[in-house]
Amino acid sequence: MKAAAAAVAAITLPLALVLLLAGQGQAGGGSTLTGAPTDLARSDIPPAYLRWYTDAAQTCPGLGWNVLAAIGKVETDHGRSTLPGVHTGQNHAGAGGPMQFLAATWAAYGADGDHDGHRDRYNPADAIHGAANYLCHNNAGKGGRHLRRAIWHYNHADWYVRKVLDQAERYAAPTPTGRGSVAVRAALRWLGTPYSWGGGGPSGPTYGTAHGAGIKGFDCSGLAQHAWAKAGIRLPRVAADQYRAGTHIPRHALKPGDLVFFATNPGNPATIHHVGIHLGNGRMIHAPQTGDVVRIATYTGNPTRERQYIGAIRPAPSSR
Repeated sequence: MKAAAAAVAAITLPLALVLLLAGQGQAGGGSTLTGAPTDLARSDIPPAYLRWYTDAAQTCPGLGWNVLAAIGKVETDHGRSTLPGVHTGQNHAGAGGPMQFLAATWAAYGADGDHDGHRDRYNPADAIHGAANYLCHNNAGKGGRHLRRAIWHYNHADWYVRKVLDQAERYAAPTPTGRGSVAVRAALRWLGTPYSWGGGGPSGPTYGTAHGAGIKGFDCSGLAQHAWAKAGIRLPRVAADQYRAGTHIPRHALKPGDLVFFATNPGNPATIHHVGIHLGNGRMIHAPQTGDVVRIATYTGNPTRERQYIGAIRPAPSSR
């Protein structure tokens, strides 16, 4: 996309990355490059940028959100760079904005990521969606050599390809294949979405009820229901009913996508008041409470969550 930093040459990558990328195909693959955000990603990427990366990747099936994030990191440190051309103007190569687009490339592939009627390469939401559009045009969603070549088109340098892929690997935790991974990816799609009491369902966020009536988003069980609907399994709407809608899993055997439940009285399932989607390493994706947003949180070691933990289930195709 930018002025070539090196002559066109065959792209060589460490064997480990070649093997890693060989397994990445269309959306639904189990590659590390489509995994959940690592602790590094969550601490390094501004929350709004993380949401935009995740959202933009959905427009190109097979493109990992973390590839976009890695490009954003390498180009401008997610918009934090103070070098010329990040917020206004252009750099020496004529590139501008947080994803460093040339004006001509932006004219061809720019996107209106925040749906405000304008395409602005200095607007992070627009720039990130434009990057996804440009990468997808170059077949990044097909993975493997196609992905490497698409990144090379972004900046004509082999070192750049390696640096982006190395960063992408650090940003995404391994995600196993199967229905649980589908549910996890579906939930991650909505990071940053407002909590709405009674909101959300199989098709996505909705306006809630009572104090959620004016808010479009998810409550905890609405998010769980939506995530597993994307995995092909229909769940009840209420958390306490969801607790009875699958195989109960001991805590040591939890896998990504399993539903974890919390109750006022852990000895009484009727008091279940919260559900999260297990992500791994004691973390869950959940919609916490009014005034908050869908987020990743650690429940292992959290005194309140530990005290209220009642159990977990793995939804199955027979669930109703």
